[in-house]
Amino acid sequence: MRLCRPFVALALASLIPGVVHAQSPDLETLVDSIVAGPLEAGRLGGVAVGVVEGGRTLLLKGYGEADVEWDVPLPVDAVFQVGSVTKQFTAVAALMLWERGDLDLDADLTAYLPDYDTQGRSVPVRLLLDHTSGIQGYTEMNSAMTELATRALPRDTLVDLFEAEPFQFEPGEALIYNNSAYFLLGLIIEEVSGQSYEDFLEEHVFPTAGMDDTSYCSNRALVEHRSEGYAATSDGLVRAAYLDHTWPYAAGSLCSTVPDLLDWIAALHGGEVLGPEAYELLVTPKGLTDGTPTRYAWGLVSFEGAGGPMIAHGGGINGFSSETRWYPEHDARVVVLVNTTGSLSPNAVADAVADRLYGTPEPAVAEYPGDLSALVGEYRGPVRGDNDVRVRADLDDEGRLVLKGLGPTRSLDFLEGTTFAQGTGRITFTLVDGVPTRLDIDQVYGHYVLAAGALGPVMEVAVDPDAMARHVGRYDVTEMGAVAEILVDDGSLWVELGDEPRLRLVPDGDDAYHVVEVSAYVTFEVVDGRTVAMIVKQGPNEVRAERIGGG
Repeated sequence: MRLCRPFVALALASLIPGVVHAQSPDLETLVDSIVAGPLEAGRLGGVAVGVVEGGRTLLLKGYGEADVEWDVPLPVDAVFQVGSVTKQFTAVAALMLWERGDLDLDADLTAYLPDYDTQGRSVPVRLLLDHTSGIQGYTEMNSAMTELATRALPRDTLVDLFEAEPFQFEPGEALIYNNSAYFLLGLIIEEVSGQSYEDFLEEHVFPTAGMDDTSYCSNRALVEHRSEGYAATSDGLVRAAYLDHTWPYAAGSLCSTVPDLLDWIAALHGGEVLGPEAYELLVTPKGLTDGTPTRYAWGLVSFEGAGGPMIAHGGGINGFSSETRWYPEHDARVVVLVNTTGSLSPNAVADAVADRLYGTPEPAVAEYPGDLSALVGEYRGPVRGDNDVRVRADLDDEGRLVLKGLGPTRSLDFLEGTTFAQGTGRITFTLVDGVPTRLDIDQVYGHYVLAAGALGPVMEVAVDPDAMARHVGRYDVTEMGAVAEILVDDGSLWVELGDEPRLRLVPDGDDAYHVVEVSAYVTFEVVDGRTVAMIVKQGPNEVRAERIGGG
């Protein structure tokens, strides 16, 4: 069998045939250098990048391959699945119906979906748009995706599954990224308009920006210039897992191109899609019901990051990832579409481009005027993918405040009041009479509200030593570019990852464990008495690591 070789970008990167674009040599060199590594390593299929400032095209280029197996170069107008970039189109469709007077955003969702069980709660339609409804997200329900991902069934099959789940929080009291909410919005758009979601967008939304190459993704239709999707593994690229587009729906089922999305951003923010009032509703974060500010608007985020203030949204779906941004201070548009997951981050490419063009504002950090030890404590509550996450604010060996249990442990930089920065994240402590009572974690795409309080004793169960021993071995953690070592020492199971301190796995059962220090849960997959993989879940993130070699 002939092996597929990576399509090296620098010499063979493709542009739309016959079209010459004015490029910024410095910017092009930067992106060339970023893309070259993963392409040459065989860990990336292809990527298309577009950068426009005002009416001037700074970069419009495709790299790598649209089809790795056939060595087909990737043109800059290749059609990608764009995942959650879909959400801004869904929000626009809802606002178009609101502008007509056909949709009441303050009405309960049951006004349009009367059979939906809100479990005695009032859930206004507007809370679906900014992920504050409290409804359980279906993409965080492993059973739902396992059962339905490859099957074309009626959409209410999925609704029945997440409708039966308890609410993660009371409506309006937190913001947890939620694909179920956008799924329901698609159904509401169909109910109000009398058209399918796909037809409404084709007739009313895409034409506002002349988006001739944008459509609802089809698993069957022939699409000119469509890119294949891939996943990067330790053995190279593999084809993306199949996903029936019944399910991403209004939360993530659109397909588009870099040129179309550049045109869309210009039209949307140039007043060609919505009227002024509807546009302000779209791009302005509304905050929580108690007045706590947030940074997620309706299908778009609004915050300051690399390059300065931006209105943006990314996306990820089997085999594809995407990033779209508008920088209002510079009238600049950035679109990055990648046809490989587990490889090049479109967000990182967009950050590098924006930083090169406009720099990255640094938050005005200062020295905390109070006693940092007063903030130390344990907090728990719902986050994406975990209805009861446990985190701890602590001091490291150098006396810096750190947050453990939700992503990598990193020091926090003091900003003002009791708010700290962790990258683009904002961490705020609420104190009553000097005692912490609440922790707000604003991650731009989510705003988690955790309550202070002791987490209680670490609970563990007795495990058969033979059952524990079968998990010993090395596991490929591709997403982190590392190998995890599982070993037994002094009657306990431990994990070592690179140069990080080893951590004890506390048993919940023969094949299920948790890690107290980082609030992670580890499940070993056993087939015919042999452990073949481990699944690590930490907050909203889940990683499946294949076992290396025998055991």
